[in-house]
Amino acid sequence: MKSLHKVLWVSAGLWLLLFGSTKAQMTDSDEDNYSSVTTYGVTTNTNSGILGGFAFRQAKLLSGTLFGKKQFRYLSLEVVNVKHPKEIQAQTPISGSRYIYGKQNYLFVVRPQYGREITLFRRNADEGIAINAILAAGPSIGIIKPYYVQVSYGNQTRNIPYRPALASSPTENIIGSGGFFQGFGQSQLTVGVNVKAAVSFELSAFRNNTTGVEIGVLAEAFPKEIVIIPNTTNRSFFTSGYATLFFGTKK
Repeated sequence: MKSLHKVLWVSAGLWLLLFGSTKAQMTDSDEDNYSSVTTYGVTTNTNSGILGGFAFRQAKLLSGTLFGKKQFRYLSLEVVNVKHPKEIQAQTPISGSRYIYGKQNYLFVVRPQYGREITLFRRNADEGIAINAILAAGPSIGIIKPYYVQVSYGNQTRNIPYRPALASSPTENIIGSGGFFQGFGQSQLTVGVNVKAAVSFELSAFRNNTTGVEIGVLAEAFPKEIVIIPNTTNRSFFTSGYATLFFGTKK
C-alpha cells in the first residue's frame, strides 16, 4: 500500500509540475476532431523503482459508440522491470560498492496489450483535460536474466551469476554488482497473461500534440513461480498500481 501511495504521489507531482499553470476545464462538447493518438512514455509501478520501464500507446477512433461515448481501439507495448519487494541495496565491507543483497534474477516483462479506450469527459478545442477509461489485456513475455555480482578470489576478480552459497563462502567475497548487460544470453523465457484497468488524463498543449498521465492497476500471471530472490517467497501472480507519463501526437 505504501508503494501504491508513492506511485500516486509521484504522478501527482509530475502532473502539477508540468501542468500546474494550465487551466483544467472539463467539458462535454467542442472537442477537437482527431481519429488517432500515438504516444510514448515512461512508467513507474509498485513492483519497480521510480523508473519502472517504457511504454508505447496508440488509440484509434472506432465508428461505433459504447454507452453513448466515443470509443477507441487501444494498443500498448510496455517493457518493465519487475522487482521483488525484499530487494535492498547492500554495501560490501571490502570495496564499499553496492549490490542487491540476495538477488538471483532480474525479471523483465514485455507486455503487448489490446483493449478499448472510452471518452468519459471531452475537452474543448483549445484548453481543458480529457478523461478516458481504459481496459486492456494481452500476453506477458517474461525474460528471466541472471543477476551478476563481482567476486574476489584472493587477488583475482570475476563477474559471475549470483548464487545463495556466495553469502556464506569463506573463499569468495562479493565486492559489488556485475555488468547490467551480462547474462542476457543465459536468460530464460516464460509467457503469461495480463489485464489492466486505467484512467488517462490528456492535455493538449498545442492542437496536434498531447501529453498526460495514465493511472491504473494491473494483474499478471505466469505458469510457474519466478525466483527473483531465493530462500524467500516468490510469486507467479503479480498485482501492481502504476502511472505512465506520456507525450505524443494526434491526427
